[in-house]
Amino acid sequence: MASDENILDVRGLLCPLPVLKARKRLGALPPGAVLRVEATDPASVIDVPHFCSESGHELLDQSEEDGVFTFRIRRS
Repeated sequence: MASDENILDVRGLLCPLPVLKARKRLGALPPGAVLRVEATDPASVIDVPHFCSESGHELLDQSEEDGVFTFRIRRS
């Protein structure tokens, strides 16, 4: 993990909370900053990419391991 990343742990939270918390955290970061979101809600696989495309943030990558979905988002 890059040292310039911020981590948001929203494991255990259900829709729409992971996206709402990511939006709030991204708003506090400078443009170009990377936020790593860790979620367990299966809906986040749909919600987070949709949020990124609607808000203009760049979804750098997403993965899943042991039921934890990880998204790396670059703030626009």
